[in-house]
Amino acid sequence: MAEFPRDRFDDVPESDGRGGDHERGGGHGRVGAHRAPRDPLARWRAFGIAALATGLLVAAGVLGLSAIGDRVNLDLPRVLPTGPAPEETPVPEETAPPVTDPATITLPEGFTITVLNGSGVSGLGQRAADLLTPLGWPVGAVTNAAQDDLETTVVYYDDPTEEGIARGMVELLGVGEVEFSDAFGGAQVTIAIGADYAG
Repeated sequence: MAEFPRDRFDDVPESDGRGGDHERGGGHGRVGAHRAPRDPLARWRAFGIAALATGLLVAAGVLGLSAIGDRVNLDLPRVLPTGPAPEETPVPEETAPPVTDPATITLPEGFTITVLNGSGVSGLGQRAADLLTPLGWPVGAVTNAAQDDLETTVVYYDDPTEEGIARGMVELLGVGEVEFSDAFGGAQVTIAIGADYAG
């Protein structure tokens, strides 16, 4: 029989006060429990196994969803935006006759025309300005447009009362179309010269 060194568990009385061990059939005192020390990495191993299992489940779910692709239609309800709908810029009816002579109308105070060259052809914007200025039209800035590949000349006007002026510019240039827009703040009428004016 193997022998162990004595420890504090061996130093117990022979009897527990309810009758000796001999009375219950035992012949020896209680023997202490000898346990191995707890492994400090046991918790980390359990956490690592759980994390790995979670990762594998997530990866399997992603692969499963990608495999079925768009074959699943969940028919989720669509949430529509609440509140008033945004107001659209009103587009006036094209009814104003073209005005080609500024002497026939009273121009608004500070009225100017901006010419933007978007044709990619050098000097085309200045050519348009040189056509309008002798007729009495107040041309302000003449510069290149941000875009240099415009095909069609467009005359923009920011006030419905200036539609006739915009149509007059188209008639004087011989090309183009008119469009109501307040995107150009530098002048009331802005002419974006396109490649059609070069012809």
